[in-house]
Amino acid sequence: MKILFIPAGSQATIFSFVPLAMAARNAGHEVFMTATEDLVPAVVSVGLPAYPVSSLPFNYFIGKDRAGQPVEIPREPAAQMRAIGAGFARMGAVTLDALIELAQDWRPDLIVGGPISYAAPLLAAYLDVPFLVQAYDINDMNSGSDPGALEELQPELNRLKLDRIPDPVAFLDVCPPSLRPEGATPTEQMRWIPGNKQRRLERWMYTRGERRRVCVTLGNRVGLAHDIDFVRRLAEDVSALDVEVVIPVPESSEAELHEALGDEVRVGWIPLDVVAPTCSLIVHHGGGVTGMTAMNAGVPQLILPVVAYSTLSARRIAAFGAADVLLPGEATPENIVRSSRQLLSTPSYSDRSAQLSKEIAALPGPAELVAVLERVAAGTYRAPA
Repeated sequence: MKILFIPAGSQATIFSFVPLAMAARNAGHEVFMTATEDLVPAVVSVGLPAYPVSSLPFNYFIGKDRAGQPVEIPREPAAQMRAIGAGFARMGAVTLDALIELAQDWRPDLIVGGPISYAAPLLAAYLDVPFLVQAYDINDMNSGSDPGALEELQPELNRLKLDRIPDPVAFLDVCPPSLRPEGATPTEQMRWIPGNKQRRLERWMYTRGERRRVCVTLGNRVGLAHDIDFVRRLAEDVSALDVEVVIPVPESSEAELHEALGDEVRVGWIPLDVVAPTCSLIVHHGGGVTGMTAMNAGVPQLILPVVAYSTLSARRIAAFGAADVLLPGEATPENIVRSSRQLLSTPSYSDRSAQLSKEIAALPGPAELVAVLERVAAGTYRAPA
C-alpha cells in the first residue's frame, strides 16, 4: 500500500517519523514523506522520497498570519498553546493544495501525521482515506493546541463540510509507561528510536573521558544571535562544575561559538543520539525530541523550557525524578549551577532516568507497529480497550 507521512514541519519531527516510515518501507509498502523545501535534504538523507509542500519554513507560519502580518505569541500558557496551534494550522492550510496535487498522481491508502500536523486530517478527509497519529514526545493529543487550530482552520473545514478537525483512527504513543497520565486513553505503545542528522564519527563522541560529560543543547534552533549568546553563557555556567562540556549546534553556528568558548568546550554538529549515552547530564531547551533522546539513553536532564508546550512534558519528567526544571525567570547562572550540581551528585536522578530507558526499550519496536498501519488502512483496526 501507499503511505504518506506528514511531519509537523521541523527537522526533529522528520527524524521522529523515520523509524516507522523505514519499517513500513522495509515491509514492502510505498512510502513518501512531506517536508518544507528547506528540510527536503533531511528526508532524502535517510533514503526516503521527499515531497516538497512549501517554500516557507514552519516557523514562518508560527510568526505570521495568512496575510503575512506578524503574530504576537502570548506568554500566558493556555493562550500560547492556542497561538501555536493556530500557527501549525496555518501551515496545514497553506500546504493542503500541494498535498492534493500529489494525491492526484499518487493517492495514499493511509496518512500518518503528528499531533500538530493539521494537514494530515484535512487531506484524509478530502481523500476519504484513514489517518493515524504518531507522537513525537511524551505529550498526547490533548496538549491545548487544537482550539487555536480549530479557529484558524474554519475556511478549510467549511470547504470540506466538516464541523471539527477529524480524529485519527489510531494514536501511536512513545511515552514511557511510568510517565503516562493516570486515566489516559489506551493507545498503541511504540518504542522510541532516536534519530538526527549524522556525520563522520570521532572516537571522543562515543567514549567517556576522565571527567563527567555535560551536553548543552538547544536542538536545531540555535542560529539567532540571542540563541548563540544563551548557549555561550549556559556553557560557561556549567563549566564551573569541573565537567567536560559538549555543545551540539548546526554548522552555521559552530565558528561563532567556538571563538567565544575556546578549545575547552567541544562545539559543532555532534549527533545527539551518539553522544547522549556518554553524558552524565543533558541541559536543554525542553524540546520533546531532545527529551526523548535523553530518556532513551538513561541520562538525567536539566530542562529550561522556552514555550508552554515544553513545560508540560518537562514537569512530568521532573515529577518522576529524572529531571529538574527551571522556568525562564528561574534560569539564572546561580540556579543553573546549583541544579546541575544536584543532578550530577544525587544518584536517584540517574536511577530514575535508567528506569525510563528500560521502559522505552521494552516497548514494541516500529517494525511491530507496521501491522497496526495495515489494519488501519484495511479498515479492520480495533483500538485497545
